[in-house]
Amino acid sequence: MSEAYTVAKFWKCALQVNPYDYIGYRGKSHGLTEKEYNQKLLEICKEQDIKIIGIADHGNVKAIDPIRTLLNRNDVLVFPGFEIATTEKAHFVCLFPESTPTEQLTRYLGNLDLTDPDECVRPSKLSAEELIRRVDKLEGFTYAAHATLDSGLLKQKLNHIWRLPLLRAAQIPGKVDDLPQNFLNIIRNMESEYIRTHPIGIINSKDVAVPEDLKDPSASCLIKMTTPSFQAFKMAFLDSESRVRLNYDVRERYYSTINSISISGGFLDGLSIELSEHLNTVIGGRGTGKSTLLECIRYALDKAPVGKEARRKHEDIIKTNLGLEKGRIELKIRSSAKTGRTFILSRRYGEPVIVKDGDGAVSRFSSGDILPHVELYGQNEILEIADNQELLFESLQRFLPDDFRKSTQDLALIEKKLTDNADKLMKAMENTADIQDKIATLPKLQEEEKQYPKTGLEKLKIIPYLERERGLLSRAAEEYERVSDSLESLKEGIPDISFLGDSVLSDLPHKEQLKSIRKHITSYISLLSEQVDAFDKAYHESFSGFTTLQKACGKDIESNEAEIEKSFKKLPSLEGKSGKEIGIAYQNLLKRIEQIRPFEARLKSQIKALEVIQKERENLLAELSDLRSQRSAQLTRSVKSLNKKLSGKLRVTIIPEGETAPIKRFLLDCGLEGIGEKRLSWIDSAQGLTPISLVKTIREGKESLKSQPWEVTPSVAEALGKLDFSDLLKLEALSLPDRVSIELNVSHAAEAYRPIGNLSTGQKCTAILHLLLLENSDPLIMDQPEDNLDNAFIAERIVTELRASKMQRQFIFATHNANIPVFGDAEWIGILESSSEDATLPPERQGSIDSPFVRDKAAEILEGGKAAFMQRKDKYGYE
Repeated sequence: MSEAYTVAKFWKCALQVNPYDYIGYRGKSHGLTEKEYNQKLLEICKEQDIKIIGIADHGNVKAIDPIRTLLNRNDVLVFPGFEIATTEKAHFVCLFPESTPTEQLTRYLGNLDLTDPDECVRPSKLSAEELIRRVDKLEGFTYAAHATLDSGLLKQKLNHIWRLPLLRAAQIPGKVDDLPQNFLNIIRNMESEYIRTHPIGIINSKDVAVPEDLKDPSASCLIKMTTPSFQAFKMAFLDSESRVRLNYDVRERYYSTINSISISGGFLDGLSIELSEHLNTVIGGRGTGKSTLLECIRYALDKAPVGKEARRKHEDIIKTNLGLEKGRIELKIRSSAKTGRTFILSRRYGEPVIVKDGDGAVSRFSSGDILPHVELYGQNEILEIADNQELLFESLQRFLPDDFRKSTQDLALIEKKLTDNADKLMKAMENTADIQDKIATLPKLQEEEKQYPKTGLEKLKIIPYLERERGLLSRAAEEYERVSDSLESLKEGIPDISFLGDSVLSDLPHKEQLKSIRKHITSYISLLSEQVDAFDKAYHESFSGFTTLQKACGKDIESNEAEIEKSFKKLPSLEGKSGKEIGIAYQNLLKRIEQIRPFEARLKSQIKALEVIQKERENLLAELSDLRSQRSAQLTRSVKSLNKKLSGKLRVTIIPEGETAPIKRFLLDCGLEGIGEKRLSWIDSAQGLTPISLVKTIREGKESLKSQPWEVTPSVAEALGKLDFSDLLKLEALSLPDRVSIELNVSHAAEAYRPIGNLSTGQKCTAILHLLLLENSDPLIMDQPEDNLDNAFIAERIVTELRASKMQRQFIFATHNANIPVFGDAEWIGILESSSEDATLPPERQGSIDSPFVRDKAAEILEGGKAAFMQRKDKYGYE
């Protein structure tokens, strides 16, 4: 084929195509010449995107070359071959390399004891076992044709042939699930007499008698290869579970992918990669730039590492490898969150990320909008998650439903309202206390007023009334100010109709109706504006008149006070004080009494206001409790669902608000006398302890505290009882984190779960990896996930999950361990090489393990590489 490919993908293959004269054996005619027939084959191959055909006439190879020449010239690969019946009367299709000459094929027919091309429907003199062995020796490939039909080996119950390791494929007529139960059990390797060591590849390759047959989904199947070739085709059946699919198996999967990466400047200058939608692994010796590549992706996505040490390392890598040359990274991304649209993310060192849409226009979306759930972990970041409760819970967030996130947001809102309520409550209580303090002085002042002599002070009796008048004038001015504020709010609330302007409506389908609505609103605004202007005018006229009257009244009050002060001179002296001094003191006393007297009425309204705020708090606390219960139920349901997915591997437990450490920290910060951390250790194991229940018990008294099953000592109960009211309000609204418990099944034979805190470093990482590999619509990018894990676990568990998940999620791993690319059957392997100045990754060092150069390099570079390939030989018959 003319193109060079660097990513393994599924190619559509029709593996039982017959030449133009085949239909004659069925006693029918298609009415086409050989040339017309071959041309029609080509047209339908192009239409159906069929890239490979196998020619399989019954024991006849005469018509292969005209088809091969035409199709090869148009980038359709042809595997020449034939169909043969064995002595058991079972049919098999034998295919050979694309370059095999017709003469050679004729000799192969002779080798297979079928020498007369004119007698092509006669069976060979070979048994099926001998036929398969000889074809393999001739470097060909044999599959069981129409295995479940009359001339098929399953229909004829040839179980000994089915079990042959060299038989690697069998054709069925349609969907696997449509097979009769007896055949279904055999294909699923569940029938004892047909058990195979390695699964057989199940294909569809319906006999193509006329070109239109190629349109039938059962006429072709999908084979994964990097560059289509007979060698890659044969290799695919060594791992048919990963590399062989029926057309019926293809389902639409909606997930995001990073399609390509390019870097200019810096250590990876000139790097250009087209990634697979599935499993990608970048390999290379130490120091070749594997970690650098992944950190560059992180930099372009603007996704900071989770830990402090990881952040420092990321910044160092980016500065060292991009900083000096102001390098630039570009990612092409398909976003599931944005309905499958394509975006280009680019970032130059020291500058922000630029996001462009598929047309090249700058977008307002951020990288977080495009890949909201992408997960990216550098070396040892997984261990940081395992050792941190907060990060552990964060890693579980994506498994929680949207209504859980809404509950969390609602809780935050209620908690904010409680904080605001506490501020209002404290202020109201302070105001109430101030009023009560003022009122408390009134009896004393009134008694003091009685001590003054009655003679000569009669004229001063008017003073309280003057003070009351002064207060009324002040209150009237306040009311005018309140009206002014209301008018200003009304003016600001008049709508701005520009949102219905002509430029906005010009392209809309119902613009005429919207213009009518605009006219209606404009008419109302005009009327409203007139009324507001009238109100405003009336207010200013009234306020002007009031100001004049206020000044006149104030002047009269001042005149009265002046007359009173003149009369002080006529007062007799008393106890060494002049009459004037006595008059002024008496005047001030009466003023103070009169200023305090209104607070008696105000206290009642203040107490009512306080009761309203307290009632609001009670309602908020009840709402908080209900929301927390609702959130807990959602959390419990989500964890049950998650544990089903992790069955046999991991067990997750989440105790809602189970982390009580914040209560202890809060109480320590309150500075309780004689109470240190040790005396508060009871909080760690207290059953049923919540901030609300603790505050309620504190308010009930120390005896109630001691009676709880929390083991509170008398001295602690005494100290808690002395907490300030404001501290109790804060404690009451305190939010507690959820406690996450993860247990790993450490046994391969049975279920033996061990808490994450009691696991080794490798086992901790294993537990977190199980979570990370679960479904997600955005990519998982990891730097050397095998660190801290043993090879057996990678091969037996992680690779199994990768193979199951990679068709519905993209993975990008940097690795030095052979198990992931080899056993995981990575669709893209990139081999980085470096000098002291730069790293390179040319197209010839990119591909899958069916690319000989990539395979050989991988075996040379990867830790355990050759051993992994030998294991693959044992497991898959890899050669």
